[in-house]
Amino acid sequence: MPRFLTLIRIDEQNAPEGGPSPELQKRMGELLEEITKAGVMLDTAGLAATSEGTRVTWSGGKLSSTDGPFTETKEVVGGYSIVQAKDKAEALEWARRFLQVHEDHWTVTAEVREIVEGC
Repeated sequence: MPRFLTLIRIDEQNAPEGGPSPELQKRMGELLEEITKAGVMLDTAGLAATSEGTRVTWSGGKLSSTDGPFTETKEVVGGYSIVQAKDKAEALEWARRFLQVHEDHWTVTAEVREIVEGC
């Protein structure tokens, strides 16, 4: 069965201070338990704020690095999951369900991409 990487993108500037509410954390936990019991979830995690990150770039034959935060970017990767699903439609359905547990004031995008084996 194919594996899919889902990148969870958030607007870090407008994310609620203090992170997800206890209610949202509960709903996320319940959904993640369901995905795991279904044998689909392989790995998932949230990421630290961009203020704690560093970008390393290769351009023109030279390396450069930039410490966060990355304020020029509206959306940043806030988390990820790797699922093993029968097809992209199933992976997309799990991503939709993850987005729908969020309160209305969140702006969250899920980018679902198949993992290419042997690259």
